[in-house]
Amino acid sequence: MFKSFLIKYAEIGVKGKNRYIFENALVDNAKRALDKIEGEFQVTKENGRVYAIALSDYDYDEAVDALQHVFGIVGICPMVQIDDNGFDDLADNVVKYIEENYEDKNFTFKVMARRARKNYPMDSMEINAELGGKILDAFPKLHVDVHNPDVILNVEIRNHINIYSKILPGPGGMPVGTAGKGMLLLSGGIDSPVAGWMTAKRGVVVDAVYFHAPPYTSERAKQKVVDLAKIVSKYSGPMNLYVVNFTDIQMYIYDKCPHDELTIIMRRYMMKIAEYFAKQEGAHGLITGESIGQVASQTMQSLAATNEVCTLPVFRPVIAFDKQEIIDVSLKIGSYETSILPYEDCCTTFVAKHPVTKPNINVIKNSEKKLAEEIDRMFDEAVNTAELIKIQ
Repeated sequence: MFKSFLIKYAEIGVKGKNRYIFENALVDNAKRALDKIEGEFQVTKENGRVYAIALSDYDYDEAVDALQHVFGIVGICPMVQIDDNGFDDLADNVVKYIEENYEDKNFTFKVMARRARKNYPMDSMEINAELGGKILDAFPKLHVDVHNPDVILNVEIRNHINIYSKILPGPGGMPVGTAGKGMLLLSGGIDSPVAGWMTAKRGVVVDAVYFHAPPYTSERAKQKVVDLAKIVSKYSGPMNLYVVNFTDIQMYIYDKCPHDELTIIMRRYMMKIAEYFAKQEGAHGLITGESIGQVASQTMQSLAATNEVCTLPVFRPVIAFDKQEIIDVSLKIGSYETSILPYEDCCTTFVAKHPVTKPNINVIKNSEKKLAEEIDRMFDEAVNTAELIKIQ
């Protein structure tokens, strides 16, 4: 079993003088991910490389899965890392590597050496040729193919020598914690968990707010959202989830305002409450799963009407996605099956039969004047009685 992993990143490499900030965040996040599984790991960085070294027995599949949930990682390379004890020792270890990792010895290969340490007595081309000869001597059924090989054997000459041939995919993106914080409006649907995941992929720390409407929405609906938050947090890290009792505000709007404006006015108050918690958490913007034209509340005019109540920017990562594209991402991250569980949320419980699709902000504001008597008290009660769930 491999005792070491080489962790590859991509976009971090073009960050210039600030690269160390992103590398440090990647190291910290990889440590945090590996801390959740059985076994002890040391995660370090060295000259543009990040290593995870197992210091004890561990479960290989669990370790790979943990690293595949760390944004910023594009490749995970199970490797053999050896000291430099001369070329013959290197050749012996390369032959041993192939013997132990490839049961079928009938494939094409090429050696790709990289000599980062220039005082090594052979250059890269010489290492390629000499190691290739040693491999062919040991395994006569193998063949060299420098253009389209079945296996590329990577040999990196650094302070230690890294030997690897398999690159397992990581999630890509940027390390969480390098791009501020956002507050996600998380529902029980397909779109908002995808929006949270996509924002976290760009390095943003994500907290969330969920609007609960008992008795019109059940405890199962609430648990569904908690489960979705847990799925997102596997990638985004620990999350504060605020559960807001929205029933009184919804009913008050339902009683006082024109029914074709219900969705827009309710949405505006959701944005206000979400912004309250965003500012409390020091977030720099709101995140929603809205996509243009998907429903009546997501036309350009409707989005403008809901934005109007916010002082923070509103980020909509799936704004130009069609439904199938959003579903594809939800399947990829494992949230789809939870999202389609048949438990209604407050957004679907109070849907108008004929909602306005091109709301006029002045008309909406005029309708909201009918709420003046009680809405401030209800707002304060909603934010003051919100339940905080720590998602780990």
